[in-house]
Amino acid sequence: MSKPVKYSIVFALLVAMLVIFYTQVYTPKVSFTQTAPTQGSLSIKVFGVGHVSAKNIYPITSSTGGKITAILTDEGQWVKKGDLLITLDAIDLPLILAEAEIAVEKAYAEKNATEKELISLNAQQDLAQLTLARNEQLKAQKLISQFDYDKAKTDLRVINAQIAATQARISSAKVEIIRAKKAAEALTVKLSRFKIYAPVDGYVIAKNAEVAQNVTPSQPILTIVDPKTVWIKAYIDERISGDIKVGQKATISLRSKPQQVFSGSVSRIVAQTDAVTQEKEVNVAFDHLPIPFYINEQATVTITTQQLSNVIKIPSQYLRYQDNTPGVWVNHQGKAHFKNVTIIARGDHEVAVKGLTTATTIILPDAAKKTLRENMSIR
Repeated sequence: MSKPVKYSIVFALLVAMLVIFYTQVYTPKVSFTQTAPTQGSLSIKVFGVGHVSAKNIYPITSSTGGKITAILTDEGQWVKKGDLLITLDAIDLPLILAEAEIAVEKAYAEKNATEKELISLNAQQDLAQLTLARNEQLKAQKLISQFDYDKAKTDLRVINAQIAATQARISSAKVEIIRAKKAAEALTVKLSRFKIYAPVDGYVIAKNAEVAQNVTPSQPILTIVDPKTVWIKAYIDERISGDIKVGQKATISLRSKPQQVFSGSVSRIVAQTDAVTQEKEVNVAFDHLPIPFYINEQATVTITTQQLSNVIKIPSQYLRYQDNTPGVWVNHQGKAHFKNVTIIARGDHEVAVKGLTTATTIILPDAAKKTLRENMSIR
């Protein structure tokens, strides 16, 4: 092979290599996408992770303790306020109550009998008074002896004493009735503690004991949640929680229903921040509670803390930093130019900025291609 041919081949290879270098390395090939800023509204949102909880969760317990004879509901069932939930073995308390009620009846009977006795004594008193008055007239006329007169006076005094004693017995009977009724009422209250009723309309989320089991006072038997107070107990970094306020709108996502989004709002912000995790607890209530719900299920919340209007915004991925200064790459007459911007706010996928107009063409470098440089030719 002659030298001119060799030189020609070498030259052609060099040209090919230069072309490849220029198109594939020096000048990025299809190295960017471009778009223009838009003007409109931007929702500023805060994200948090937590779990399903509730403000009012009621552990259903017995104040007396004892052996469970019946549990009339179960986990996953709805109950109405006042529904009978649990009965306990009252042992001999019903018999003692029956005896106390008999004592009340006996006290009433004794009072009635004594009151009738008093009526009889009052009649005898009237007769004794008439007899004494007549004897006084007869004695003045010396028609009866002193003995007969004294006997009439004594009979009246005896009847008066009997009336006083009978009145005292009636008062005592009245007190006895009150005592017996109080004793029966106390036993009735005590007996009522062996039946446990639902304190609210609610949903049974746990069954902590079984029939025939002996429970101690205050030992949970069932757990009921008030569905009106179900919310998400979310934990949000305190650095981004400052703009959260009660009443702000939010969306909720449950782990069991990842494709479904539920609307809600901020119901409460806990006053203390966790000193270890440096997170603030925020409670987000459902607008419409999903049924069924599961306490402690993992959930996420997104809270809209601010709604900006008429702002210039760009997709988040177009934002870049140089020397810790935010900016974007723009197409300036076919050259790459880094333009500084001021960030106003960040949304889910967009950033509101100052320093751009809707006529600006911003570009996004391809991470797989050569990095853009100032004044680099682009195509």
